[in-house]
Amino acid sequence: METPAETFTRDEFSLTRWQSGDGAVLRAAIEASGAHLADWMFWAADGYSDEDAATFLRLSTENWETGRAYDYAIRVGDALAGGIGVMTREGGVEIGYWLARDFTGRGLITRAVTLLTEDAFRRGAGYVEIKHDELNVRSGAVPARLGFSVVGKEPAEADRAPACCGTNRVWRLTRP
Repeated sequence: METPAETFTRDEFSLTRWQSGDGAVLRAAIEASGAHLADWMFWAADGYSDEDAATFLRLSTENWETGRAYDYAIRVGDALAGGIGVMTREGGVEIGYWLARDFTGRGLITRAVTLLTEDAFRRGAGYVEIKHDELNVRSGAVPARLGFSVVGKEPAEADRAPACCGTNRVWRLTRP
């Protein structure tokens, strides 16, 4: 598959490739969302430091350059609203996302997933998957709303956030 665009704009939000200078705003957005993220994201469970942000941004650049994953900042105006990534898989892609507390309930993730799903199919992906902890009902509402089908369950990674049960629900949408 070809490399995706570095920037997408839709309605009042944009998806922009993470840049090395985004560390402070990334850390601030995650810290401001406290338990909202820490309950579901293991990487936020013990706080999020400048070093954590720098490591993520370095890995994001490496993944982009090798084609393993394409990570984007979700921005509303000048504000960082969250993050979304497209990870390459055999024959398709997986999309993962998080949203800062102050930006929930606006349909941002649903619209961002729609945009990246359309782009993945345009670039040749045979399917798009979304995985989330079974207890994270809000995360699961996104693929359900977009017509994805549940194709199974699987054990979560070893690193688990406090609210997670350890079983991921796997949703899939195949190319039309």
